Formats: sequence, C-alpha cells, structure tokens
Amino acid sequence: MMEQDDANLRAARARKGSPFLNTAQAAHYLGLAQRTLEDMRGHGAGPVSRRHGRFIRYHIDDLDAWSRGERSAQDQDHRTPPEPRHV
Repeated sequence: MMEQDDANLRAARARKGSPFLNTAQAAHYLGLAQRTLEDMRGHGAGPVSRRHGRFIRYHIDDLDAWSRGERSAQDQDHRTPPEPRHV
C-alpha cells in the first residue's frame, strides 16, 4: 500500500504541470541517466515517447506503465521512430 501511495503522490506532483516530460525530466523520474534513456529510444526500446513538433516528450502514464513492465499494442503505435545514428 505504501508503494502505491508513493506512486500516486509522484504522479500527482507531475500532473500539476504538464503530464508530458522532456527526456531529462523523464530520466530523472525513472531514476535513469538521460543518456541511457536516449540510447534506449534510439534502439526502439524503453518507454513510449512522442514527438511534439521538434521535441521528444514522455507521458507520465507511459513512464509508469513501462516501469511496471506493461506494454500494449496501442503503445507501439505511438512510439517515436528511432533517431538516425551519425557515424
């Protein structure tokens, strides 16, 4: 029960603003390094991300679902395509 209360409080704090987080905010929320989250996105892994214009955003509900190990077919439709690698 305590874990659920903590998750609810974190979600409530995030929702006071926009439910969409940038990469740095999403990484902090998940307890990951920003570079780790960027690498996962580049490989088509990690939480669902969306492109809002030129910006990549993560919805807090998608971050929570990914953290719980959940993934639906609908989520796959919203995944940002992997970014091209510059060699």
